[in-house]
Amino acid sequence: MLIISCNHVTGSLAPDNKPVAYCESGETIKFETRDCYDDRLMADGTLLDPQNTLSNPATGPLYVGGAHPGDILKVEIQEIALKSTGIMQALPGAGAFGEMLPREHVQEFTIADEGISFGESLKLPLRPMIGVIGTAPEESSISTHIPGNHGGNMDCTRVTQGSALYLPVNVPGALLSMGDLHAVMGDGEVLICGMETGGTVTVKVTVLNDVSLPVPCLVSDDIFCTIQSATDLDHASCDASKVMLRFIQERTGMDTASCGMLLSLAGNLIICQIVNPQKTVRMELSTEILQSLGVELP
Repeated sequence: MLIISCNHVTGSLAPDNKPVAYCESGETIKFETRDCYDDRLMADGTLLDPQNTLSNPATGPLYVGGAHPGDILKVEIQEIALKSTGIMQALPGAGAFGEMLPREHVQEFTIADEGISFGESLKLPLRPMIGVIGTAPEESSISTHIPGNHGGNMDCTRVTQGSALYLPVNVPGALLSMGDLHAVMGDGEVLICGMETGGTVTVKVTVLNDVSLPVPCLVSDDIFCTIQSATDLDHASCDASKVMLRFIQERTGMDTASCGMLLSLAGNLIICQIVNPQKTVRMELSTEILQSLGVELP
């Protein structure tokens, strides 16, 4: 199996990033990742070697042979393995509680198979996920802090083991990168971080030709979701809803009113994160409903 070391990281997803590894469609690859603080934030709040710290690093990019602009890259997440410690940072002026915080607060946690101890009596179960995963945009470089149509820093809790994420191929080879693992995180990421940690992600990448999907989108055992990011939650919410509606219309021929009724009855609009420069929302619909409509996913 090809392993991409966390020595190869980037702070942006860009069409001119030099690939650090090459594979063919259908191969399985393991990405080693650093945490969002570049593995340099200590429990006392000290940042080791701040001059050389890369904020929100993503491992990659990976060049996938046979991926051409207009294709779709299917990324099946087979395994997420976490490090044994995680760290969180609360900052004045950041997140939903920033104006309530008089000073920075940093805390380190132990990550165990049975969960994370939060205080003396509370144990939170692990829900490993990938915060940053994306392909290169078509033209300009985009920071790994920012989500968009290329994926990026979506912080979507559905991007987890057992799910398949569909991303656009905008440049030859797609140039896939990922990082910013969380041991657990609530939808919204309201503080400004999840349980930040490093680890490894094992994925299978497949190039899909002549396929139309509202990328980025995701499928798991029981849901299909469209993911959209915008400058505010109103726009992100409407965009996620509309791309889901158009997708169903294209596959079924259902009229707009009927499709809108279905989504209003059975669709769930969920905030992924409110703390990045672009906000991210997903629209979820049961895969059972899609199957009943005769809609199949590649």
